[in-house]
This record gives sequence, C-alpha cells and structure tokens, in this order.
Amino acid sequence: MNVRISLVRRMAAVVALLAAMVMTGCGGDSSFVPPIGATPLPVTELLQGVLAKNGAMTYPFVALAGGPVTVTLTSIEPAVVVGLSLGTWNGASCQIVIADDYVEVGEIVVGTASTIGNLCARIYDVGQITDLVTYQITLVHP
Repeated sequence: MNVRISLVRRMAAVVALLAAMVMTGCGGDSSFVPPIGATPLPVTELLQGVLAKNGAMTYPFVALAGGPVTVTLTSIEPAVVVGLSLGTWNGASCQIVIADDYVEVGEIVVGTASTIGNLCARIYDVGQITDLVTYQITLVHP
C-alpha cells in the first residue's frame, strides 16, 4: 500500500512538473525587459507679453528629459527684429547658451537639453524697438 501511495505521489509530481514546463513555454520570449520609464511628451507653451525699448523678458522652465528645445517668435506688433535665446536657469538669471540677435516672425532658435534640468528662454530688444511692442513666442521642450 505504501508503494502505491508513493507511486501516485511521484506521478502527480511528474504531471505537475510537466504542466509547469508547458505553461512556461507558452509565455513567449523570456528575454523581454519591461521599460523603466516612458519618455515624456513634448510640452508646448505659448508665452506673450509687452517689450519696451532696451527691454527683455525671461521665461524659466523645466525640461523633464533630454531632447530638442525650440523657441519661435510667433508674432510681434509692430513688426521689429528682436533677439531670442535659450540657456540654463540658475534660479536668478538666464545663462545664455544659444542666441540669435536677428529674429523675425516665424524664425526658430533650436537647442538640445542633455538631461532633466532648469532652462530658460529669453526675448530681448536688439536696438530696433522705439515704443512698446506686443509679442508671442512658442516654446517646445521635453
């Protein structure tokens, strides 16, 4: 009787082992590694204001990942040439990294954020503003 119980237990163990092997084989590619984090979608910000003679406006922002950063002069009234720049934000000022001192409507300044960090966009008079101008810039960043 002990022999029969032992044999039944062994057979049950073999059946369970075979079932486990079959189910594991149905799982597909076992080399799959789930992603650690998703890349954030680009953020688009519409920034507008008024700029005076010899004036400037700085817009700090946070890049949530590395990737392309663009700032575009969307509109300015009356039409004048201004400067646009991208840089790093230290909490008090914008350290300029990329600048274009001759920007007209529709022109873009392009940079690349290497990682997560505090950055800034800046619009400024380059000697063309004689009275107040209204502007809109579009900032796209990770």
